[in-house]
Formats: sequence, C-alpha cells, structure tokens
Amino acid sequence: MKLPGHDVIARQADEHLVTHQVKLPRQTVERPIRQVAKRLAMALLVLVATAFIVYADREGYNDNSDGPVDLLDAFYYATVTLSTTGYGDITPVSDAARFTNIFVITPLRVMFLIILVGTTLEVLTERTREEWRLNRWRTALRDHTVVIGFGTKGKSALQTVLASGLSKEQVVVVDPSSKAIESATAHGYAGVIGDATRSDVLLRAEVQKARQIIIATQRDDTAVLVTLTARQLNRKAKIVAAVREEENAPLLKQSGADMVITSASAAGRLLGLSVLSPAAGMVMEDLIQQGSGLDIVERPVIKAEAGRGVREIDDLVVSVVRGHRVLGFDDPAVGTLHLTDRLITIVRATPSTKVAPDIRPLPQD
Repeated sequence: MKLPGHDVIARQADEHLVTHQVKLPRQTVERPIRQVAKRLAMALLVLVATAFIVYADREGYNDNSDGPVDLLDAFYYATVTLSTTGYGDITPVSDAARFTNIFVITPLRVMFLIILVGTTLEVLTERTREEWRLNRWRTALRDHTVVIGFGTKGKSALQTVLASGLSKEQVVVVDPSSKAIESATAHGYAGVIGDATRSDVLLRAEVQKARQIIIATQRDDTAVLVTLTARQLNRKAKIVAAVREEENAPLLKQSGADMVITSASAAGRLLGLSVLSPAAGMVMEDLIQQGSGLDIVERPVIKAEAGRGVREIDDLVVSVVRGHRVLGFDDPAVGTLHLTDRLITIVRATPSTKVAPDIRPLPQD
C-alpha cells in the first residue's frame, strides 16, 4: 500500500488542524462583526450629535478650568456625560442649557447606554441560545449519517442518500476545511470542523450513535485512519469508504469498512463501457444517479410476493439479498422468495420509489 511516512501524516494533520467546532445549519443572518460595527457607528453618531448640541449652546456652559467652552470641551463633556462619568468640571449654568440637558442630553445618554449594553446582552444571549441549540441537537441526534469529507465524492454520495428519503437533519459533515463546513451548513447540514482521524472530532459528530458513515476523503491513508477510528467508536454502524487506488481496498476492509469503492477503477470502467456502448454508459450513469430516470433500489419482500419466483413479480429484479449472500436473479439457489429476503430492483424514479436506507450491515462476501 502506498502510505506516506508518519511524519507526513503528522504534518498534514498540523496543517489542517483547527479548533474543533460544531456548526448547525441556520438561516442567513448578518455577520456579528457587521452588527457590532453598526452599533458602534450609532453610538459615535449619538456622541457627535451631543457634542454639537453642547457646542451650539456653549454660552450656557461653564468650564471650571478656563471658563469658556470650545469644540474640544464640547466633545469632552459629551463623552463624560454619555458614559455617566460626570467629572463636574464642565456644567450647564444657564436655564436653556439645563433644559437642553433634561430633554435632549439625557435621552441621548439613555440611547447611548442602550446601544452599548444592548450589544453586550445580545452577544451573551446569542451564545446562550447557540449553546442550548447545540445541546438539544446532540440529545436528539441518533441513527444519523456521518459524511467524512465534503468534496465532490462526499457531495455526490449525499445527493444519492438524500434521494432515497434521508432528511438533511440526519446528516453530519466532518471536514478540516472551514469553507467546506460553511458550504455544508449552507446546504442545511450540520458540520464539524476538524481532522476526522482524531476520535474527539468524531465524537463531536456523535459518530458513536450513527447508523452509517460515509468516508470520502481525498487521500487513501487518511481514509484508513478514519475507518479505524470510526470503527473503534462504533462497532455497529455501516461504513462505506472510497479509495483512489484499488490495491488499498483490502486494507480498508481490514480496517473495518463494510464496503469499499475504488473511485478511479469505477470511473475507468464507466469510461470503457461508454466507449463500447455510449447508450449503455448513459443507462449506467442514470442508474447511479438517484432520483431521476431509472433508479436501482433495495426493498423488502412484501407478503404478496412471498412464495413466488423472481420472474413472477412486477418489478425488474436484478439480485436477491438473502442473509449474508447476494444472489443473482437467475441463481437456482433463489428458488421462491422469502419474507426475510430483500430485493434489488430497477424502477422508474418517482416519489413513491424512495426507500429509506437499510439499517442492517451490508452483506459480506
């Protein structure tokens, strides 16, 4: 197997290691820094307005240090007044100035405090709300799907799984890239930023309660480490992993993967089929694209079909899953269908053909 040295793996982890953070999907809102900037601008506007109001009525104020009030004194007075510091070195002495302080400066002072205190309270409230939302999400999350890697393979795998009836609320994406997680949350998935080879990152994704795990990393050595870690945390989950090199597939299975897909070989076979028969290549591409045209689905045998032969039912059956064996439709061992069997059929894609993912482990050879 082509595995780089341990130092390369460690260096790769250091390059991508970021603060482990869980991000839940949310509606698009204004960025916090922009909200704070707006409030600061409003507070500055109140300060400037107060200073000019004092300066316009400067004859009604007295500066204990040098007597008359200039523009700098006006800004100084506005600052200490709005912040409720009030040193008392500049005071309103005329009736007009005191009237202005009562009905203009005091409301501006209250507005100034509301802006500053309101910003602090909103930040604290938002943090509390997000923490409560995260705890509620952790408590409710179980039997979900964890996707390791939100690249082209991860996105395509999710599209297929969602077409089978899985809801976005039951998906958690793990990726070391913050941009990838932002993209995932924008699509409605929960995301965890971090290196999936670390158990603490997978625990944040609640992988120990997951029903199925899709490993779609960019490197084969990373896929091996992730598979080992995920299988150690969850012995029952269905783990499907993708590798680039076919020679690495056996190691993935030994690491705990139920099914290993060789992406390069699969793409090559599809290319070869398309060269031999473009129409056959189009049909195969249609079959693996869930939700449109023809779909290949796995479903249980219904009571009306039990005891009948494969050719006697309405659907086009290509295989029968019996126990831990996958039998071809023409295999003599199939005989008649049992209620415990599952059928792999080709059907026309309609809303009624959506079948929830099977919770059982994939059949072993």
